[in-house]
Amino acid sequence: MDFGLTEEQEATRDLAKQILEDRVTHERLKEMEAGGESFDRETWAELAKAGLLGIALPEDVGGSGLGFVALCLFLEEVGRTVAPVPVLPTVVLAALPIAEFGTDAQKQQYLPGVVAGDSVLTAALVEVGTDPLHPTMAAKQDGDGWVVEGEKTCVPAGLVANRILVPARTGDDGSIIVLIVDPEADGVSRERQDTTTGIPEARVTLDGVRVGAADVLGDPSSGAAIVEWIVDRANAALGAIATGVCEQALHMTAEYTKTREQFERPIATFQAVGQRAADAYIDTEAVRLTALQAAWRLEEGLPAAAEVAIAKFWAADGGQRVVHAAQHLHGGIGVDRDYPLHRYFLWAKHLELTLGGATPQLLKLGAILAAEPV
Repeated sequence: MDFGLTEEQEATRDLAKQILEDRVTHERLKEMEAGGESFDRETWAELAKAGLLGIALPEDVGGSGLGFVALCLFLEEVGRTVAPVPVLPTVVLAALPIAEFGTDAQKQQYLPGVVAGDSVLTAALVEVGTDPLHPTMAAKQDGDGWVVEGEKTCVPAGLVANRILVPARTGDDGSIIVLIVDPEADGVSRERQDTTTGIPEARVTLDGVRVGAADVLGDPSSGAAIVEWIVDRANAALGAIATGVCEQALHMTAEYTKTREQFERPIATFQAVGQRAADAYIDTEAVRLTALQAAWRLEEGLPAAAEVAIAKFWAADGGQRVVHAAQHLHGGIGVDRDYPLHRYFLWAKHLELTLGGATPQLLKLGAILAAEPV
């Protein structure tokens, strides 16, 4: 088996790294934070101009069709620079599902705008007290359309999105439908929710919102499978972002411990420091390899439920060990908000808890193993 990247995948990663490192600097992030900005629209436009927002989208809507692995390599660089750009919600949570399940009209209506950087999309997967596969938001058929009632929380890019994918149950039998909702429609309200990363999300309430038949994603009877498809790719993508977060936190730690001296020696030469950094390196590689494995299996159409859960487990559990080690080895400066490491700690915590932390992933793995014949 060839574990190497293709030339196109390496070029994608290198281009994303160049743009993001040049534009998303510590100084730029401090400037945005001071001004209360949470979306770097200029960098978003540059990513679109370079063709990166359409890297995994079909060529007939302006994309490159390079696949999910290339997209995850792009997301690694987003994590490495903690860039405030909504690639995950726009591309992974919304554009990819529309490309996979949408009608030709839906693809032409929504996807070219994503590729051009003109549109921000997202999906509202989270509700309080339940998981994405068991929504309580209700949709009732009304003529040839649907009327939707309920509330979604922690919607990424929900305040700036032009369209939101909304899963809702259609009856007591657990059936789910996925609707493309205009956040400016009558009955939709959005409330800001501040997060640990400083990038706000949204609580989205739908009060008797009518959605036409043309904005139903896929077959109305296959909504559960669509939501599962989205969640699998979201978790793999979260692992890819966590890879970049961990790599950069570890890199900063290596550079700091080589120059920070104690007892007239760089602390990197102390055995305990070296062992702690080595453990963090091993965890970082585990986050990377499990995320790539999950992304590759999803791209190839192979069964990937266990691999996705493993990847998200490592992103949550291993990712926390890496950033905690980075904080500890930096000492007091690691918690100084003027020092860039704090952003990586906060991003890692956010990635850990998004769509379920380590324990829910272990429960999924346990259920998968219990269902397999001995």
